[in-house]
Amino acid sequence: MPILPTLLALLARTAPVAVPLPVLLGIVAVAAALSLPRTTWQYFGLFATLVHELGHAVAAILTGRVVHGIRIRRNHSGDALSSGRGVFGTVVSGVFGYPAPAIVGAAQLWSVFNGYTAIALFAGGIMLVLTLLVIRNAFGAIVVLVSASTSALLWFSATPTVQGYALLVIGIALLVGAVRALGTVIGVHLRRRDQLSTSDAYLLYRRTGIPSPVWLLLFAILIGGCCVFAVWSYLSSHLSS
Repeated sequence: MPILPTLLALLARTAPVAVPLPVLLGIVAVAAALSLPRTTWQYFGLFATLVHELGHAVAAILTGRVVHGIRIRRNHSGDALSSGRGVFGTVVSGVFGYPAPAIVGAAQLWSVFNGYTAIALFAGGIMLVLTLLVIRNAFGAIVVLVSASTSALLWFSATPTVQGYALLVIGIALLVGAVRALGTVIGVHLRRRDQLSTSDAYLLYRRTGIPSPVWLLLFAILIGGCCVFAVWSYLSSHLSS
C-alpha cells in the first residue's frame, strides 16, 4: 500500500464529530474524573506537567533560545532548561508554562469541532516524538513514550468518532488541570511561601522585578481565555450544524 496516499487519507479533514449536549456532559464527567481526584491525577497530571514544560520549551525556541533539556519527575515537578541572550526570551518562556495545558486543551477542542481531529493527533504525536530528543531523565522518557503511544494508537486504530471523543476528554481534562495548577500556584504564594522557588510567577518576579501577582493574573487571563475559547468552539459548531 503506498505510504503517501495512506498518510494523506489519515490526515484528511473529516466532518466534525456530532457531540449532543448529553454526550458532552458525559465527556466532561470523564475528563473531571481524570483531572480532579488525586488517584487519577497522579497519572494524568504527569501528562499535564509534560505539556507545561513543553510550553516553556516551545516558547523558548520561538524566541531564539536554545533548549538543553526537559525533566519530568514523579511528584509532578519538572524543568525545561534553556539559554539565550536578553530578558525577553526568558520572560516569554516563563509565562507559557502554566497556560500551556489550557492552550493545548482549547486547541484540541477546536480541532474536534472543526473536523481536524486526525491532524491534531498527528501533530501532537510528532511533537511528543521530537520531545524524546530533549528529555534528560528516564522517568520523563517513560511519560513521553506512553503519551506518544496513546496518540499513535488513536490515530491508527480508532474511528473518527472515538478519536474525537478521546481528544475531547483529554482537552477538557487539560483545561481543568490548568485551572487546578493555577489554584495550586496561587496557594503557594498565599499559604506555602517556603515553596516559592517552585513558582514560575516568583521566578519571573526575580528576573524582571514585576510583582508575582501580576504574573499570576496574566496566567489567569490566558487560562480563562482558553476556557472561553473552548466553550465558544462548541457553541459555534453546535449552532452552525
